[in-house]
Amino acid sequence: MKDLAQANAGKFLDPAVTAKGDARATVSLSSPKTLWFNTGTLCNIACLNCYIESSPTNDRLVYISADEVTDYLNQIDDRNWPISEIAFTGGEPFMNPEMIEMAERSLARGYEVLILTNAMRPMMRSEMQKGLVALNETYPGKLTLRVSVDHHDPLLHDAERGEGAFEKTLTGMKWLRDHGIRMAVAGRSIMAENDRESRQGYAAFFARHGFDIDAQDPGMTVLFPEMDETVEVPEITTGCWGILNKSPDALMCASSRMVVKRKGDISPVVLACTLLPYTPEFELGATLEQAEKDVSLNHPHCAKFCVLGGASCSA
Repeated sequence: MKDLAQANAGKFLDPAVTAKGDARATVSLSSPKTLWFNTGTLCNIACLNCYIESSPTNDRLVYISADEVTDYLNQIDDRNWPISEIAFTGGEPFMNPEMIEMAERSLARGYEVLILTNAMRPMMRSEMQKGLVALNETYPGKLTLRVSVDHHDPLLHDAERGEGAFEKTLTGMKWLRDHGIRMAVAGRSIMAENDRESRQGYAAFFARHGFDIDAQDPGMTVLFPEMDETVEVPEITTGCWGILNKSPDALMCASSRMVVKRKGDISPVVLACTLLPYTPEFELGATLEQAEKDVSLNHPHCAKFCVLGGASCSA
């Protein structure tokens, strides 16, 4: 078997061409739909395979503020982007003390709001609960919380997130259910299950607890492929679109951008992708205007997660 270091030698180095000298595929921002904000990389837990390495001590991305979010909402208007959704990820977004205010300002502009959460203790603090109830009452049908449930089997979920994590998340989901707050779920396409069996397992889990979540809808039960940078992956060339029968317009970077604030920086920056917060070449500038440039698919995640895996962080 070919050594992985040898197999991947020379790949993903040049944004314009592949290791074999073929023209590398690029993606244009053809239909902006979602603007993501990373609320900060601090999290109440540390998962084994967190792509962003969130933990109780990782503050490489610091808390973004409501005023900084407002600045980008104004830029959406200035650039006339047809954004329909503002989404928040982390870290754990509910550790950011301004999470409710950021969501409220986005909802007040008429956007749908998506918040990714583990539904554990940060979300269950009284001020966050009161805020969520108020937002849901004021903007009915516009707020969705996507809860991380890595697997419908508690043992497999806890193997990723720590002993007892499943029950804590379940408690949060029951609270959301009882207060009529719309939920979606994010899982991992792991173990030996195929997509059908995995969705059947989630469907049974949802039915058992009375959760109004469609396990067959890939926008409501999102099953992410794994992002393992140690495995060999092909580079995506301009010829791959026809070979794979895929369109660049279907990729995340055709419809979304993410705003982050790095530790020590005065102001936030805009990234091409939610999956690559620490990769300098995917930083597009400080403004949405600068972020309108094409994105070169020059990272293993581009191939494995987005093109071949067919995944998207948005619904």
